[in-house]
Amino acid sequence: MDALVGIEGRVEMNTGSAQVAHSASSDDTDEALELLTGRALVLLTGAGLSTDSGIPDYRGPGSVNRSPMTYQEFISGPEAQRRYWARSYLGWATMGKAQPNAGHRAVAAIDPVLLITQNVDGLHEAAGSARIVPLHGRIAEVVCLGCGTVSDRAGFQEVLARANSGFAEERAGRQVLPDGDAALEDTSGFVVPPCERCGGVLKPHVVFFGENVPKERVARCYAAVEELADVQGALLVAGSSLTVMSGLRFVRRAAEWQVPIVIVNRGETRGDPLATRKLETGCSEFLSALAIRADAQRA
Repeated sequence: MDALVGIEGRVEMNTGSAQVAHSASSDDTDEALELLTGRALVLLTGAGLSTDSGIPDYRGPGSVNRSPMTYQEFISGPEAQRRYWARSYLGWATMGKAQPNAGHRAVAAIDPVLLITQNVDGLHEAAGSARIVPLHGRIAEVVCLGCGTVSDRAGFQEVLARANSGFAEERAGRQVLPDGDAALEDTSGFVVPPCERCGGVLKPHVVFFGENVPKERVARCYAAVEELADVQGALLVAGSSLTVMSGLRFVRRAAEWQVPIVIVNRGETRGDPLATRKLETGCSEFLSALAIRADAQRA
């Protein structure tokens, strides 16, 4: 799952950056791998990294048109909350069972100085990555907007199942969407239980469009990117179109600090004008190759 926050601003050209190479040839892939191998890395990942785990992305080839629910819409009342949770209830059958793919395992093996992910699926954690900032939270958690209690999404799925017997069975086979929900128009009759502690409204513990990423997460990511300049490190972006500012801002900061930037993504990104290297190739393949080189160097 990719970023859930709104788009801000436009990309500014960095006239001081190296000329960008847009390619997926073996020579350019080797050059990108050579540029990254042996350097301290900050790795920024997006929805394209999780497509091999069966989770669709927002903007990749063949992706569906999608207008995610905004925070303002969610808090507007019970109808919007029922619509969100009914769709999420159906989609959880896919999201809750997703497993890390080769790309996630490669990221864990690379062990960057910091992993910044726009995804909320928790697959990086499941693959063993430790130094990680989940920019937009985790879909596996639920937060009460009243008392702030954070609880387990799998447990809430059971609560929803008890309150909506037969709902999933009658609507099996619905298309799963990038937010981890399912395509469903009629959600009338779906029951959304309140917080058991205070009776408040329950929300997935993720950043919706219209919400801000917590400042402490942003500050930690900025600091890690800036420190790359002191150690001749590099920023690697994998599987993100960088359409929203939540991820693009770190690419812009790296460019400001003259940190090399490699972007691996199928399709254009808003960070392309700032990249040192842009490769249109699969994330899992590239990251696996980088992990092999990193392991060989450590040996």
